[in-house]
Amino acid sequence: MSSTQSFHGRTLASLVVVFVLVAALWDTGVVTPLKLVVVLLHEISHGVAAVLTGGSIDRMEVNAAQGGVCYTSGGSRFLVLSAGYLGSMAWGVTLLLLAARTRWDRAISVGLGVFILVMTVLYVRNLFGFGFSLLFGAAMVAAGRFLPEAANDFMLKTVGLTSCLYAVLDILDDVLKRPGIGSDADMLAQHTLIPGVVWGAIWIILAVVAAAWALLHSVKGPPADAPRRQGSQR
Repeated sequence: MSSTQSFHGRTLASLVVVFVLVAALWDTGVVTPLKLVVVLLHEISHGVAAVLTGGSIDRMEVNAAQGGVCYTSGGSRFLVLSAGYLGSMAWGVTLLLLAARTRWDRAISVGLGVFILVMTVLYVRNLFGFGFSLLFGAAMVAAGRFLPEAANDFMLKTVGLTSCLYAVLDILDDVLKRPGIGSDADMLAQHTLIPGVVWGAIWIILAVVAAAWALLHSVKGPPADAPRRQGSQR
């Protein structure tokens, strides 16, 4: 078996293991911390969209019931409201691809942890959210510094896959199954006069396509930083 085939096999096997574990434990307390991480990334995505479109972040909150809110000022309201669910998917896709296609897992864990810590100190303003986000950020930094690459690879893939899964399931539950509960889609409907279920359908199509694309490219081709062969093979 070639080294590339071996890489493909290991990558596919690790993704299957992570997916099965997360899916099997989805409705248990074991996955709750992961869901809270995704909620945090969802709210951060709102804030980042506001800043990138000329606005600012006032404050963020994450609660134990797996809910959250991000208060922003200015910026493009359309993009800010759209960035939550799509941002969760973007985080998932990015972490999944980086973990599967590179060997930078420890550096990525440290970078993600530092980013979370900075965002927490600057913007998270409820006690539970501050404590949880601070703990998660510190844990990622510690993992990147002290745990082996394989452990960091598994953690990043787990967060990435959970973020992809949660984005799809959250849209189904909050937007399509329970319209009118004050979700991002409901607020976007008020802004655009297009029903929230329409936005929910668009977002879930984009989310499924993005997740499928990420999974395909996670097991396709050699790792991004794999050394290239020099000369011809005889």
